[in-house]
Amino acid sequence: MALIQNMKTYLVKVIIENKVNARDPEGETILKDLLIKGGYEQVKAVRTAKLLKMWVEAKNEKDAKEIVSKLCDELRIYNPVAHVCSINIEGE
Repeated sequence: MALIQNMKTYLVKVIIENKVNARDPEGETILKDLLIKGGYEQVKAVRTAKLLKMWVEAKNEKDAKEIVSKLCDELRIYNPVAHVCSINIEGE
């Protein structure tokens, strides 16, 4: 008799952004547009990031996070020298 595993689908969000001290030309351009074209002097800084949404089938949140962490590292989804990668589970 085959065992039926209780697998759930988790929404895993991967955020890839430049390291803190690295320049962010896209963010700088957006900030200039906000200040010059939009008049939003209240905005003092803008940093951009890349968001990946993955729906992952796993036994639990920990396993889902480990799967995504492993694939990000093995497939070089981001450059660890230039970027910071954070992985968050959003639920089922």
